[in-house]
Amino acid sequence: MAGSVPSVTSSETDLRHSPLHERHVELGAVLGPFGGWTMPISYPDGGVLAEHTAVREAVGVFDVSHLGTATVTGPGAVDFVNRCLTNDLGRISAGQAQYTLCCAEDGGVLDDLIAYRVRDDELLLMPNAANAAEVLGRLAAAAPEGIQVTDRHSELAVLAVQGPRSAAVLAAVGLPTELDYMAFQDVSCESAGLATQVLAGGGPVRVCRTGYTGEHGYELVLDADAAPSVWDRLISAARAQGGRPAGLGARDTLRTELGYPLHGQDLSPEISPVQARSGWAIGWDKPAFWGREALLTQRREGPGRRLTGLVATGRGVPRPGMTVLSGGTPVGVTTSGTFSPTLRVGIALALLDTSADLAKGAPVSVDVRGRTLDCVVTPPPFVPSHVRD
Repeated sequence: MAGSVPSVTSSETDLRHSPLHERHVELGAVLGPFGGWTMPISYPDGGVLAEHTAVREAVGVFDVSHLGTATVTGPGAVDFVNRCLTNDLGRISAGQAQYTLCCAEDGGVLDDLIAYRVRDDELLLMPNAANAAEVLGRLAAAAPEGIQVTDRHSELAVLAVQGPRSAAVLAAVGLPTELDYMAFQDVSCESAGLATQVLAGGGPVRVCRTGYTGEHGYELVLDADAAPSVWDRLISAARAQGGRPAGLGARDTLRTELGYPLHGQDLSPEISPVQARSGWAIGWDKPAFWGREALLTQRREGPGRRLTGLVATGRGVPRPGMTVLSGGTPVGVTTSGTFSPTLRVGIALALLDTSADLAKGAPVSVDVRGRTLDCVVTPPPFVPSHVRD
């Protein structure tokens, strides 16, 4: 039944809980496993569609504390990480964040993550939940003497406030809003006007102009113990703006509309950034990063398949793992697929054979459990991005 909390089976008893787990239970959230965590998929009174619409038109507040958090510290920390991850940290300065990739030597993607450059000797990394241990383990194994890689997953919470009224929500709780896209600012509880008890030990809130929805928004990194009180204030302020709490179901439909990749589907050890059109997140001129030689070869020779988008022209919704056909011949596979609440049609991301030479507007079909769903090749984003508004 909508809004009910599914029972936890014996195989789910080892799943981790967010610091806000009790808040989600109290709200009647539909909970489900995600990356080794039990997280809210949706909430009552509208579910995914209403939450998606709230983020596009007003504001939504997400708990994304399943995302990994780790610090890399010590003399030369930035230079060390820059020799490992794909993007060039020399492109940003202290107080800025960057999307980057952790690749294997064959060019496959082990994870995509955000790196926050605090100063030359400190970075905050935010990998995906399921891949955090792998990424941090590789970094720790490669770290020279004096560099510390510290897992802070259990110490910190991450909240996302996304939508055109997100700035009003942050302003209502005393947090700064005038940040450039991909910039961040550390705010003490005193300077933010928050009661000392709101933040455990008076620790800071890191306010970041980042997100995964395509809307103007913010992500907050704070002490896990402080998360419930801050969540309560954010939800109250969001409701005053016509917003609501939002779960990972809406986060997925929102990111798919923008064509943002999901690791394990659109990026993976088998799907390289060259194939996934993520070459913009690679510092090609850097002398070293994991997977450099393999990726340079792929870029030079050209990939055999490349990620693009599909929009359904017939009735139906494509899902991940479905065969894409052109003239009855298989030419690729969908990697993500959903109903677009904004466009009111099915949309998908798909890896298509470059030999098929399917340009924008080309008609294709998707095999939906034996039924043909007509689609048209449409490179994402499927809806306008407002991240820089």
